[in-house]
Amino acid sequence: MRLLSVFMVPTLLTACNGDKDTGDASGDPTWHQDVAPIVAEKCGTCHTDKGIAPFALDEYAVASSMGDAMLAALDAGTMPPWFAIETEECDPMLPYEGDLRLSDSELEILRAWVDAGSPEGDESSPADIPEAQQLFIADPDKELVFPEAISVEGDTDQFVCIVLDPGIDEMKWVTEIQLAPDNETVDHHAIIAQDVNGTLADGPEVFDCFNIPDADGYQMATWVPGAVPMKTPENAAMPLYPDSRIIVQMHYHPTGQTTEFDQSKVQIVWQDEQPEWAAAQALIGNDDDLSSDGTGLQPGPNDRGDEPEFFIPAGAKGHTETILYTQSFPIEVPLFAVGTHMHYIGTDMKIEYLPAGGDEECLIQTPWDFDWQRVYSFDVPIDEMPTMAEGDSLRMRCTYDNSMDNPAVAAALAERGLTEPQDIYLGEETLDEMCLGLFGILIQPALIGELF
Repeated sequence: MRLLSVFMVPTLLTACNGDKDTGDASGDPTWHQDVAPIVAEKCGTCHTDKGIAPFALDEYAVASSMGDAMLAALDAGTMPPWFAIETEECDPMLPYEGDLRLSDSELEILRAWVDAGSPEGDESSPADIPEAQQLFIADPDKELVFPEAISVEGDTDQFVCIVLDPGIDEMKWVTEIQLAPDNETVDHHAIIAQDVNGTLADGPEVFDCFNIPDADGYQMATWVPGAVPMKTPENAAMPLYPDSRIIVQMHYHPTGQTTEFDQSKVQIVWQDEQPEWAAAQALIGNDDDLSSDGTGLQPGPNDRGDEPEFFIPAGAKGHTETILYTQSFPIEVPLFAVGTHMHYIGTDMKIEYLPAGGDEECLIQTPWDFDWQRVYSFDVPIDEMPTMAEGDSLRMRCTYDNSMDNPAVAAALAERGLTEPQDIYLGEETLDEMCLGLFGILIQPALIGELF
């Protein structure tokens, strides 16, 4: 998990609470009055009972013993899991929903609490505890469980498609969707798509697939460990067609030692009414050649010929691959979310928005950590979102470290019995690489067919 490092002089900020009675005669921040709300909001997504973190932080006895460790993680930038940061070359043009980073005043309260010996305060008059973001949908309208437990074994990545029947005979509009993982030991990532015509209905429910099968439809969501449910903006939803099928492509990463089983499920919240906007997800990038119009893969630092190639030499550090996409169809498409995707070799990704005739803006830059991928939704109304129109462009720059100095490279090689870096190319295996932008897009419902 990452956070901008903050270096501050430790102080006791009784002024942060104004005239509020903290329950501590010294005026120091206390757990029940000051710290518990911060920890619940910023850490409670993972650090709860049965959460994905190794310990819970919702009780005073545990949190008070972890104060120094929390501060160390905050100062090192490893907590909480938020990677869409401001950098010297990227000041994101819009704020993001659910920003987990602590404010300066929250950091100072936590530091002052630890410095004061982590006082508990008055348990009988605690502050209100905000609700943390959840990794699952608490009350879905529909849950689609994989029809069988999938066996994951050996030492080679497995790609499996699961076809699920939502069982509807009239249009539904999806406002929230999530994969609820069953076995995160091997659940690497997932893509959720829709086969709008049900062309896969007569085939097998579970089968090996390197990519989503060729069917009329569109992508609805992606899942990676730590991802929150995909939610559409207000007045927007994703169409789910009668007799359609939900397709989940699961990427499994075996342990190499044990046989594991997975029977995950897809959770859905939907409505009957058609919204003002239809929503979907689009993946842009992963080009391996330069198009005649100048879009696609751009020339890179280690190209071996006259044409650009997606090639990361063994041992290369600071290597970049850049991909340019320009919209060619005459439809205005607001972007409501953005995410980045690479594999283990990646260290940084930046996505820029280049409107035709306007100034370029940075949408997102993420120092890369494969274990903490997520999509970032813009925290603005639809009419303030960036809009892709004909001639507008997106530029994606991915940076890689293919040396043993990159701990992720060393770990990935060790899992395969390798001791030296390998030449890396574009591909879907874990030791291949990607440079892929993920975008939440909106379109007028009457034009939804343009997505297929």
